[in-house]
Amino acid sequence: MINQIVHIISKHIDSILMSCILFAMLVGLFVLYSASGESLNRLTSQLINISVAITIMWAVANIQPQLMERIALPLYLIGLLLLLGVALFGNISHGARRWLDLGVMKIQPSELMRIAAPMMLAWFFSKRENALRVTDFFIGFLILIAPVLFILKQPDLGTSLLVSASGFFVIFLAGLSWRIMLGGMMTIGALIPVFWSLLHDYQRRRVMILIDPTQDPLGAGYHIIQSTIAQGSGGLTGKGWLNGSQSQLDFLPERTTDFIFSVFSEEFGMVGNLLLILLFSTIIARGLYITSQAKSTFSRLLAGSITLTFFIYIFVNIGMVSGLLPVVGVPLPLISYGGTSMVTILLGFGILMSIHTHKNLVASG
Repeated sequence: MINQIVHIISKHIDSILMSCILFAMLVGLFVLYSASGESLNRLTSQLINISVAITIMWAVANIQPQLMERIALPLYLIGLLLLLGVALFGNISHGARRWLDLGVMKIQPSELMRIAAPMMLAWFFSKRENALRVTDFFIGFLILIAPVLFILKQPDLGTSLLVSASGFFVIFLAGLSWRIMLGGMMTIGALIPVFWSLLHDYQRRRVMILIDPTQDPLGAGYHIIQSTIAQGSGGLTGKGWLNGSQSQLDFLPERTTDFIFSVFSEEFGMVGNLLLILLFSTIIARGLYITSQAKSTFSRLLAGSITLTFFIYIFVNIGMVSGLLPVVGVPLPLISYGGTSMVTILLGFGILMSIHTHKNLVASG
C-alpha cells in the first residue's frame, strides 16, 4: 500500500532533477538562517514558501504537455488583460504599479507572463514548424514585446528582463537565423540612445553606479560596494557558517533576497561558490537533456526556454551582486527568500518534469 502511494506521488517526478532542486533549497535554508540573523520566523516562512511551490510543481508535473499546449493561448491573453488591468487600476507601492487587487487577493500578473509568454510562443511556432517564414519570427517578437512593454511601464526591469529572455529563447530555438539576430543586435545598438531616454532616473542611476559605484558610496553605490567587500573577504574557503562579518554586522543590504549570494560567498568562499555553481550546472544540464528528449516541437521549445531562463536567473543575479551588471532585482533561484519567485521557478521545473515523464504518451499519441 505504501509503495503504491509512493509510486503515485513520484510517478511524474524526475528523480535527478528533484534531488538537485531539494539540495539547492537546503543550501538556501542554511544561508537564509545566517543572512536573516538566525531568524526562525524567516526560516519558517521560507519553508512554507517551499512547501507551496513543491505542491504546485507536483501538480503541474502531472499535467500532460498536450493540455498545456491547449491552454497556452488563453493563458497568454488572460495575462495581457491582467497587465492592462495593472496599468489602469493597479496599486502603487514604492513608486511602482505592479499589483492588481482582485478583492479576495492581490496578484502580480507580470509573474504569470514568465510562463505564459514562452508557452504562447512555443504554441505559435509549433503550429508553423513545417513552413516557417521571416514574418513568423516578426510576429513572434510582437507577441513577446506586448507583455514586456507593459511590465517595463510598471516599472519592473528585472521581471521584464526575465520575460524577454524566456521568450527570446523560444524564438531562438525555433530556428531564428544568425543574420536576423545580427541585424537585431545592430538595431538595438542604434536604438540605445532612445532606450536611455525612456529609462527612469533611478534606472539610469543604476547604470552609472555600475560604471563607478564609488561616486555615491553611501547612496546608490552602497549595495555594490558592500556586496563586493563581502565576496572578497570570503577568500578561498570562507569565514564559516554564521561568521560573515558583512552580513552579521548588518553592513550588507537585501542580504536575504537579491544579495544572498554575497552572504554565501563570505561564509563559504570560492570553494563554496564553485560547488554551488556546479550544482546549478547539473540542474541546467538535466534540463537540456530533457529538452533534447522532448517528443514534440511545443515541448522542446518550452523545455529549452525554461532551462535557459533558469541560467539567466543565475547569470544576472551573480553578475549583479558582483558589480558586473546593473542591480535589477533578480533573486538567486532556489536560494533567495521569497514566495513568488520560488513558485515561478518550481512551476517551470514542474513543466520540465511533465515533458520528460509524459514523453512516451506524446510519442504514441
